[in-house]
This record gives sequence, structure tokens and C-alpha cells, in this order.
Amino acid sequence: MTDIFGFHTTADEVLANIDLRSKRVLVTGVSSGLGVETARSLAAHGAHVVGAARNLEKARNATAVIQSEAAKVGGTFDLVELDLADLSSVKTCASELLSGGQSFDLVIANAGVMATPFGHTVDGFETQFGTNFIGHFVFINRIVSLIPTGGRVVMLSSAAHGIADVDLNDPNFEHTKYDPWVAYGRSKTADILFAVEFDRRHRANGVRATAVHPGGIKTGLQRHYSEEEERKLVESINKGNAAIGLPPFEYKTIPEGAATTVWAGVVAKADDVGGHYCQDCHVAEVSEGQNIRDGVRAYAVDPDHARALWKKAEEMIGEQF
Repeated sequence: MTDIFGFHTTADEVLANIDLRSKRVLVTGVSSGLGVETARSLAAHGAHVVGAARNLEKARNATAVIQSEAAKVGGTFDLVELDLADLSSVKTCASELLSGGQSFDLVIANAGVMATPFGHTVDGFETQFGTNFIGHFVFINRIVSLIPTGGRVVMLSSAAHGIADVDLNDPNFEHTKYDPWVAYGRSKTADILFAVEFDRRHRANGVRATAVHPGGIKTGLQRHYSEEEERKLVESINKGNAAIGLPPFEYKTIPEGAATTVWAGVVAKADDVGGHYCQDCHVAEVSEGQNIRDGVRAYAVDPDHARALWKKAEEMIGEQF
């Protein structure tokens, strides 16, 4: 049945005829774009969704439609405050959820930043690595006791992981010239490696993790670079596509972009997606080609590399899980 899903499939099409009224889901980054659509599609099929956002006022405005859609089918939607660039906020949010004691069948690490100017999080980590990876690393590990047997974690990664592997010797660009796309690629590789190691650690307890590439989508993520920079990026991708016989780059709509996330979190078999990287509602194959859209790089799913990153992250935050 899942073979019918592909590039243009939407989240609602993935979830067609699926009743999620018994499920609780946590989605980070529900202030705009993919986070809102992911939360909406799940709540519209009956799930009890908790959305996490840094700016609650912005999130309330962006998610107003979710409340009405959820009410029609018995779903619910609530908001919690979470700033992934500030570990004190991460720990506070996690503690409040733990105090509430309600479980989450699915945790979706959707929030993130892309191609930002050089900077640091509150705790001194390079902005993209610290927000996209470290913040989620701490948050998910702190609430893992709330994920029951049969639960899943979905990490949003990107085909941009093909730009760069993580640098365990210089994660904060202290000795390396900063490049916003290299930094983004590193953070998205880290998200995949987190899923690989988290899955290894928790699969015996029936909790699985996977990473997904939602596709190229125009959302608020593009705010840190100009239209000219975007045009040049697409031209570069198309040049690589043409060289290996692939069609030109094509943007997905936001509903299409949310499809692989809900597919991997709800529809796909856990053993099929656990510890893997998915795109277009399928598990991607390892690829070392020149095109960054094509498959997953071997370094991003290497189990030894994943364990090394986990250890490095624990050293960076001074906490072990």
C-alpha cells in the first residue's frame, strides 16, 4: 500500500482513513511551515498534539486553524514553550512535561534554523549545530521516559546533509572558516546520526527512531539568505542533476513536505524505518553520488560514527544519558 506514496503525496493522503484518536504526539517548531502542517494533519485525524515553540504568541496565531480541525474529530492541540537555542528553556520544558506525566506515542523534532550567519546559542554552541541538534538531543533524551513501547522519534534532517559530515574535532567552527551551508549540512547529518544511535539504544524497549528529508520547500527557513543566493543554489543543484541524468530540482508544497514525516511516524513499519533515513515516503538507499538529493551518505548512517557523536554531545553539554 505504501508503494503508492511518493514525491507529491501530501500528509493528509498518507493519513487517509487512519484514526489517531488514541495517540499523543509532540511536534517541535509549530510557529510556521512544516511544523504547523504536520501538527494540523495529525490533529485533523484525531491525535492529541502538543506543539512546542519558542514564540508562543506567533505559534498561537499560526496554529489557530488546528484547534477547529481537531475539535471536529475528537483531537486536541496544546502549546508549550521551548527555545532549542537555550538549554535552560529545554530543561524547563522537559521538566514540565515530565511533571505532567502524559506519554507521547510520537515525538517529531521538526524545529530548526538554516544557513544562518555565524553565531552562538545561549550556551555557546554554533547556532545551527546547537539549535538543530544539541537542543533536540537534550530535550528528547530528557523526556524519553514519556515515550512508551511502540513509540517513535522522527528527526527532520535534509538532503543538505550531503554537504558536510559532522566535525567532532571542531563542532563550533573555532578552527574552521565558517560557511552557513556547511554548518547546516553538519547539523542535519547530526540529526540523522542521533536517530541511528537513539534507535540502537532504545529498540529493545520497543521505541524506534528515524530521520527524514521533507524535500525542498519554501518556508520561513529561507529568511537568512537572499533570492539571488537561492537562485544560485538551485542552479548548482540542477547542474549536478543534469550530469547524472536526473530531472531539474522541484519544490514541494508544505502539505507534500509534511508527508514523509507522518509516514515515518505513523504508517511505515517500525522495523523498516528504525535507524534509517527516509525521503518521499520511502527508506532511502546509501548513495555517494554528486547529487545531494539522491539518497543518504554512508557517514550519516554509520553506527560507529553515531556513537562517537553521541559521546561528543554528552561531553559538550556535561550530561550523560
